[in-house]
Amino acid sequence: MAVILDGKTCSKEILEDIKKRVAKMPQKPSIAVILAGEDPASKIYVKNKEKTALELGFTSKVYRLEENVSAEELKNLILNLNRDKDTHAILLQLPLPKHLKSRDFIELIDPGKDVDGFHPINCGKLLTNSNPYAVSCTPKGVIRLLKKYNIEIQGRHAVVIGRSNMVGKPLSVLLLNENATVTMAHSKTKNLSEIAREADILISATGICGLVKKDFVKDGAVVVDVGITRDFEGKIKGDVDFEEVSKTASFITPVPGGVGPMTIAMLMENTLELCLNNAEF
Repeated sequence: MAVILDGKTCSKEILEDIKKRVAKMPQKPSIAVILAGEDPASKIYVKNKEKTALELGFTSKVYRLEENVSAEELKNLILNLNRDKDTHAILLQLPLPKHLKSRDFIELIDPGKDVDGFHPINCGKLLTNSNPYAVSCTPKGVIRLLKKYNIEIQGRHAVVIGRSNMVGKPLSVLLLNENATVTMAHSKTKNLSEIAREADILISATGICGLVKKDFVKDGAVVVDVGITRDFEGKIKGDVDFEEVSKTASFITPVPGGVGPMTIAMLMENTLELCLNNAEF
């Protein structure tokens, strides 16, 4: 059976370290979260983020906007937060209501306060390996978890299934920056199982429940499941058929308890780092 990559325990250690560092700081990190609309999952995520931030000693402010919020109102809020010296990090919770285009507002955020690392400047800095202000939280968490378990990345063949701007693309770049050989695939890739079987490190981030079967995984591969969906019973599931794949893989992340907690930990770490970058003490 595969060794479990325990993101819950790893993230707890990271958060405990952040809390100790914050306790010694004269100015506490401050994160502003913008929640527009009534998306149930977003409400839960924002509540958990706020709870964690406050537990660490951060200042956390959530701006809750109506579903029909105007583009002008959202724009003005972001610009005001950009100018506010007491706000170190800005998180725009996605998805936005359908009448608003996410990219338009992501690009308004000051790159130096872009805690998610989604601004084109931060994406470009990541692509050129030139110190972005922040790196996308989920990809950053995946790399941190692999390193926690001393999994060799350099020289290994990593296959990433999924090409989103939030996970698949930045994760592929991070793996390249760690000197892996990277293949990007997605749900429309032909012979997907054959390509996946070539991976030393297989990462799936599609949100397609049960996509990765046992025949996708060669013996001894490391398998990271970034997907989160709910089955017909309402249970949280990932992209990977955990029961079967765990018999073949050497390491595997569970869902839940794998990448999810690492994402929250990296969000908090990014907030701390943005605060330190802009510190006036």
